[in-house]
Amino acid sequence: MLNYHMPFSAREVALKALIAYRRNGAWPDLALGGLFERYDLPLRDRALAARISNGVIQNMMLCDYYIEYFSSISLKKLEPAVLDILRLSIYQLIYLDKIPPNAAVNEGVALAGKLSNPRAAGFVNAVLRKIASAAKSGALPDVAGEATQRLSIQYSHPQWLVRELFEVLESDAVELFLIANNSSGVPISAQVNTLLADTDYVLDLLISGGVEAQRHEWLDGCIELRGAGNITRLSAFKKGYIYIQDAAARMAVTAAGPRPDDLIIDGCAAPGGKSFAAAIAMKNKGEIIALDINGEKLRRVEQSAKRLGITIIDAMEKDALTPDCALINKADIVLADVPCSGFGVIRKKPEIRYKSEQDITGLPDIQKQILSSLSQYVKPGGTLLYSTCTVLRRENESVIERFLSENKHFSAEGFSLPGAGRVDSGMITLWPHINGTDGFFICKLRRRQ
Repeated sequence: MLNYHMPFSAREVALKALIAYRRNGAWPDLALGGLFERYDLPLRDRALAARISNGVIQNMMLCDYYIEYFSSISLKKLEPAVLDILRLSIYQLIYLDKIPPNAAVNEGVALAGKLSNPRAAGFVNAVLRKIASAAKSGALPDVAGEATQRLSIQYSHPQWLVRELFEVLESDAVELFLIANNSSGVPISAQVNTLLADTDYVLDLLISGGVEAQRHEWLDGCIELRGAGNITRLSAFKKGYIYIQDAAARMAVTAAGPRPDDLIIDGCAAPGGKSFAAAIAMKNKGEIIALDINGEKLRRVEQSAKRLGITIIDAMEKDALTPDCALINKADIVLADVPCSGFGVIRKKPEIRYKSEQDITGLPDIQKQILSSLSQYVKPGGTLLYSTCTVLRRENESVIERFLSENKHFSAEGFSLPGAGRVDSGMITLWPHINGTDGFFICKLRRRQ
């Protein structure tokens, strides 16, 4: 529950995070973490500041639409800090019904006076009072235009991205996906390390520690956490009983079907979740070679494996684009969770939506190159598992189609997943509005004997 009387410091911290995001693209969560330490905010105010800053990013295009409608000055001519203050205040007026409108307006004006000048404060006051009045009377302007334009503004996703979603979803489903991306209070998924503890014990430990925790609806060994604060401070985390991984990423490993004594190569391993899930499924028997180009990230994978009591992971700093001759034809399973646009995790990282189309133009070629390189590690009869945390066809099905056209000794193989059933085609996209997971693509390929 939001604090009815929001301290000024929570608003100011939210604003500082938004300014950091605008100026240098700082991830809001990271910016907030540093600000929380600096200002020593209590937990309730931290939650509030995070709700506001993330909410503004989730709804920025719609906020700008209202500003443009009610302002006498165009967006391009507004001082950037004033625009940030207007967005922050409008979000509160429209989405946080526990915040009194006068409080949202008055403190927005105070922020403008502090960061800009009295004239700017007067302008902010005029715009916010118009919007507050319109919101109260139900007179906010409707978003007009054809479907892609309307949905783009209404749910603050770039129009090019909405247009591409129509290639894989029906119109109603596109809107449901966008709504899911803008939802608040998405739980954190913690996977139970059954090498050390069972789910009932871990669930009791979390609840007794004051964490709001419950079993995942359909995935065994998965617990959903809300309001847990810093996960690394939890006893269950320190003791290695849990690690953080979305249900979709966990199911990618399930689709691969790891077994004790397998040799698995995780080609793009950091931050390690799939290696951990595989090791647990293998009962810590066999070998997992965790490859990644980033040595520092690999060291963190090793540290996490030690915390979890996993001893079968060998971390190796290697570029997935360059095959290692010593590993060719060796692996029972190769996991290729390739770098991607990340458009499947917008509900958790709202800033991802604002990537430009140019930012991701070269990704499919890189993904296909990585898949081709890692495929050389699969022994005859072995499994190649391709996955991404995006929902775009160009990075998913199209990459697989290109790979299979050039590698006739591989073919798609069906599999079954909890919560999704039988996947006869060998590939599936999981969706937040359908499966309740991150948006995630999974494809299982088998190398012929």
